[in-house]
This record gives sequence, structure tokens and C-alpha cells, in this order.
Amino acid sequence: MASEKIRKIAIYGKGGIGKSTTTQNLTAGLAELGRRVMVVGCDPKADSTRLLLGGLAQKTTLDTLRDIGEHVELTEILKEGYKGIKCVESGGPEPGVGCAGRGIITAIGLLERLGAYTDDLDYVFYDVLGDVVCGGFAMPIREGKAKEIYIVASGEMMALYAANNISKGIQKFATKGGVRLGGIICNSRNVDREREVLTAFARELGTQLIYLVPRDNIVQHAEIKKKTVIDYKADSNQAQEYRGLARAIEENTHFVVPRPMTQDRLEEILLEFGLLDMVEPYKI
Repeated sequence: MASEKIRKIAIYGKGGIGKSTTTQNLTAGLAELGRRVMVVGCDPKADSTRLLLGGLAQKTTLDTLRDIGEHVELTEILKEGYKGIKCVESGGPEPGVGCAGRGIITAIGLLERLGAYTDDLDYVFYDVLGDVVCGGFAMPIREGKAKEIYIVASGEMMALYAANNISKGIQKFATKGGVRLGGIICNSRNVDREREVLTAFARELGTQLIYLVPRDNIVQHAEIKKKTVIDYKADSNQAQEYRGLARAIEENTHFVVPRPMTQDRLEEILLEFGLLDMVEPYKI
């Protein structure tokens, strides 16, 4: 079992919002502070650790189990990356077969059995697929494997819809699993009044906009080089922003059971900030 002193964090967000990139750059910032970190990729695409591993396509836990059976050594599914960050990819089933969420359940169970959650760890991050908060993908919060949730969003309509839906999942499992929302991380898309809308949105949920990461093409340049921004250009402004995000997470003490909005209230906020024009085609 994971030590109680380890901060166990799950990162959720709309698909394509830059969640995995944000997680890897954030954890690089924490590692630079001397923190011992493990990142568990909970996406069948298995791309949650590649920047930390210099582009290495790490073999997933499920693929390893399929190839060699149950007698797996920890070194076969866990690799060390940037500044000693421990990296694991849960993986998924073969295409068209089974539930991808089962990979998370299997991977976390195996990591526990093999003693991966060592007492020297300060953080474990679960980078979870998109905005799916049902079935296996809800496992980190349903089973109390993660105690802190951060939602990556932007000032765009669909990112806010997804964040509100994720908050519903957190609220549902808060009593059983003890999970709490730590805040909204803005991965900026440079939309109009972005900080304002996310501040208002977070306030309505009862949480905080914990950090706004500005948009900068250096992120894409670093990814081409298969590195985090801190590793790629440590003295860049964007590297400083990710360090700022790492410090914000490190120092955060504001954890809440969120108050998800009704559809009507969410649309009122969207209307206030001029985001409602595109709602009808996507209504959920």
C-alpha cells in the first residue's frame, strides 16, 4: 500500500487540453525542487511519460503482462526518467477488446503488489484519460488511490463542460474515497477574458484557479526534442511558469468537495463571458 505521507494526485481534463504535457512539465518542476515523484500514465495511448523519458516508448504494464505472464519484475514496468522521476504506463487492451479502464486497475494493483509505492516518494501522479470519470477511469478517485484532483482546462466552452462533469464525479466519490478537488489549472489557449472566466468558473465550483500556464510555442519545440520545457530550455520564461505551477501545487492547502453547476447555471456563465454562441450543437 502507498504510504500516507505520499501526496497522491490525479490529473483530469478534456481530451486534447494538454493534460499530459502539463503533468510532465509540472512533475519536472517538482523533481527540480528535489521531490521524489512517480507518474502513472492512465491512458491507453501510453504517452504520459515520453517527455520525461526522452521520447522512449515505454512498454506498458498490460503489454508486459500479455507477453510474459504474471511473473513480472518491477524493473520491467517502471523506468526512471528526468531527475529520477519513476515512470509507468498502464496501457490498454488490444483494440476493440475489453475495457481500457481495466488497465488502470491492473497497473495500480500490480504496482502495489511489487512495492512501487516506496516511503521515499513525495508524489504519485495519475494522468487519466480525457474527461472520462466512469468505470475503470474513475478508479483513482473511486478507490481512494488519488486524494487530490486537479482539472486542466482553458477558457473554452467544451473545456468548461468537461471540468464541470469531472467535478460531478469528484463529488460522487468524495465521501467514500476521501478525494478532494485542489483547483483548476489553466493551460491557456489565449481566448478572450480567459483568466476571468476560469476564475468565475472555479469560484462557482467552490475551488480556485490555482495557476494559469501561458501559451508559448516553446512547448511544441521541446516536444519535438522529446523533452519537457525545463529540460529543453531551463532558463526560458515558460520553464519559469512550470516551476511556478510546481510551487503552487506544492504549497496548496485548499481542497474541497466541488459544487458542480446545473446545466442552466453553467450556460449563464458561458453567456456572461460570450461563450454561449456555440453551445447548441454540443449540448450534453
